[in-house]
Amino acid sequence: MSLEATSDLWWKNAIVYCVDTQAFLDTNGDGVGDLDGLTQRIDYLAGLGVTCLWLMPIYPSPERDYGYDVADYYGIAEKYGSLGDLVELVRVAGDRGIRVIADLVINHTSADHPWFQAARKGHPIYKDFYVWADEKPPDAHIGVIFPGKQETIWSYDQAAKRWYMHRFYPHQPDLNINNPLVRNEIHKVIGFWLELGLSGFRIDAVPFLIEQEGHANPATVDPHDYLRDIRDFAGRRRGDVMLLAEANEPIDKIANFFGEGGNQMHMLFSFITNQAMYLSFVRHDATAVADALRSLPPIPPEGQWANFIKNHDEASLDKLSDTEREEVFAAFAPKKSMRLFDRGIRRRFPSMVDGDRRRIELAYSLMFSLPGTPVLFYGEEIGLGENLDMTDREAVRPPMPWSAEPGAGFTTAKEESLPRPLLRKGPFGYRELNAEDQRHDPGSLLNWMERAIRTRKEWPEFGWGESQVLGTRNNAALAHIATWDGSSVLAVHNFADAPAKVSVRLPADTVSGRWRHIFGCGGEEPAIVNGRLSVELPAYGYHWFGRREGV
Repeated sequence: MSLEATSDLWWKNAIVYCVDTQAFLDTNGDGVGDLDGLTQRIDYLAGLGVTCLWLMPIYPSPERDYGYDVADYYGIAEKYGSLGDLVELVRVAGDRGIRVIADLVINHTSADHPWFQAARKGHPIYKDFYVWADEKPPDAHIGVIFPGKQETIWSYDQAAKRWYMHRFYPHQPDLNINNPLVRNEIHKVIGFWLELGLSGFRIDAVPFLIEQEGHANPATVDPHDYLRDIRDFAGRRRGDVMLLAEANEPIDKIANFFGEGGNQMHMLFSFITNQAMYLSFVRHDATAVADALRSLPPIPPEGQWANFIKNHDEASLDKLSDTEREEVFAAFAPKKSMRLFDRGIRRRFPSMVDGDRRRIELAYSLMFSLPGTPVLFYGEEIGLGENLDMTDREAVRPPMPWSAEPGAGFTTAKEESLPRPLLRKGPFGYRELNAEDQRHDPGSLLNWMERAIRTRKEWPEFGWGESQVLGTRNNAALAHIATWDGSSVLAVHNFADAPAKVSVRLPADTVSGRWRHIFGCGGEEPAIVNGRLSVELPAYGYHWFGRREGV
């Protein structure tokens, strides 16, 4: 596939940066980050190499679930600014080559949403916008998403005198996507934000969006038709739109969300790979992640995996076995206060490895080189830690530390009055760890990230190439190669805390030409004898090699 033929598929090689607006930069001194703050930091993101900015929910909301309980799909929460501020952000970002996408939360609304308030009063149009039952279903306690915080997925509404379904918290009633009127309203929402300049959406809770459990009149055809419907509508409104799905599903179901021929979601988060990485990091053994990569289903030409080390929620380990999960817990979350929902870790990766720079570089080198598109969570570029004094998922969303000055350069408000406290103490406190200091340090993690991203962008084979995991003759090491348009890249990573010798047999069509070092813990050229590439890696070491015909 030529570069010309793929020029519109920008997401295949994007650098995505997820940001919680209220934690990024406060420009009016109220202690809450805002859209103006994001606009002021666009040049910082452009310098880092970001090409796609993902906004977590900025809609009006009672914020009982960090904004994922939407009360108005057509507005901006007052604390973040206005629709005009968003349009200005999109314009400035576009001038720097950065697209903007936003969370689309359409599995449920807030119970405060006017639709639900009308539905519970029996409004003839809105009463069927949600999923209702006259009697409490016998399995109401099965399938809760937040164990320990949630006891049922059905609650009784006094006004409606009926039971309503909520796959998440009781204040988040599920929308009835089988209702054509609901689908029409969602189309309007998608169209509205695309008209304001967004390039796409990260769609929340996609498997639950299309589930038929609890519906009085379940879909008589494939519920995935609704995802095809969303894809068709969004594509008609904007030809280069991108839909990124949160679908943490088993390996035998995940390909269904790409759809036949790629007619549903453009991108899927690779939860399978992410969880296997954690197991490999803990075991100092690449086997788990190598097996996970080999198990991934093939993707359609327009599809792509989204790879991440840490997302904005708990680091979920639900796809690991009980024994494997406990193994990761013991190493990365030894205290119960570090865990959440019996399945995840509410910490950021740098603190999990006690700030070990070697292991941090190993993890992000792996993420940037894996087949797919890398996704960063704000602050990862400087090694930001978590604040376990904050509740639940909020622990991994502390304010961004821009400098060592009072307020961390995040705000002029008094620190004790902030809704989310700054990280102040220890090696991850803002006086020790902040963006300004790292910008002036050539050896900082921030500058390392910029080099890694620059190299990744110089070698689009990582995103476009046909990928293959290679045998290494050493369980501690992972090697994977990607080939596209006659060129190849090869990445080798050592998960062990001891040096490793690695030898891989190159695919026959990649032996010719010059293989050269392009990134990693040393500048030496690889040794290639009889079609085998050999390299020695230090503890937690990594190398990227590249080959282009005639270069």
